[in-house]
Amino acid sequence: MRVAFVGKGGSGKTTLSALFSRRLAHSGAPVVAIDGDINQHLAHALGLAEEEHLTVPPLSTRTGEIKDYLRGTNPRIASREAMVKTTPPGRGSRLLRPGGDDEIHSRHLQVVGGVPLMVTGAFDESDLGVACYHSKLGAVELYLNHLVDGPGEYVVVDMTAGADAFASGLFTRFDLTFVVVEPTRKSVSVLRQYREHAAEFGIPVAVVGNKVTDAADLDFLRRHVGEGLLTHCELSPFVRAQEQGRGQGTLERHNALALDRLRAAVDARPKDWTAFQRHAVDFHLRNAAAWADAATGHRLADQVDPEFEHGPAALGALV
Repeated sequence: MRVAFVGKGGSGKTTLSALFSRRLAHSGAPVVAIDGDINQHLAHALGLAEEEHLTVPPLSTRTGEIKDYLRGTNPRIASREAMVKTTPPGRGSRLLRPGGDDEIHSRHLQVVGGVPLMVTGAFDESDLGVACYHSKLGAVELYLNHLVDGPGEYVVVDMTAGADAFASGLFTRFDLTFVVVEPTRKSVSVLRQYREHAAEFGIPVAVVGNKVTDAADLDFLRRHVGEGLLTHCELSPFVRAQEQGRGQGTLERHNALALDRLRAAVDARPKDWTAFQRHAVDFHLRNAAAWADAATGHRLADQVDPEFEHGPAALGALV
């Protein structure tokens, strides 16, 4: 099941992404965490020391190689140059399993704090004025387009903050999106914006209150969020100790139970491969018409394989 954490900058979505991923991994569940935020902090939230760096390359540095691997023998995709971030799989494409024994996971996945992690890569000086961060997210979109995950398997993505999460079709690639909301008017405003965009495409969202300090904070969230408030996390001394480099203690019971409620909500979601593929094709056609046909010199609508049915059955059908 694919899970995204979104919210206003500073709401704590990276912290919750790390806590949720770590709790899943420590329970023995198969999980892959992906840092898809412009501010690449998930590795450190998972326990990587501030002075340390990952030893595997970011996904965005190998987008061409990732395209070559995923297109496989798909006759509808002429080359890596003709393959864009929205290109959906078809017969002949290579599909992925979460954390599987394949070229992409073996090159880009590193275990941090007990959690298998892949990162998009930071937005650096060489990108200024010539690229947008969402171009770096293209590898993540391709990864999710070609992924076949099942019940009890989790892919957790820490998304970029605010409405920037809607700058590509990536937001449609998840089974459930958690919107992290602080008890502030600005954070609630971002939630409303996200809900409007998600409702337009039928994307399921659930709201997680965060940094709640007292009954007044909780009442504020209940009044402004309504029935969509799935659960809430209290301001955490454990998290603060982790952020200060003091690794002692354990997560507070209330916050641990809140994470368990998130997992229960994900597990309760039905897996809708038909809707997933429909969204993928829809955004691919939009991108083709808007810019990708002109950029590649190909008619990218021809990349859509009408006979391809995504999901577990496709694993055995494709070579």
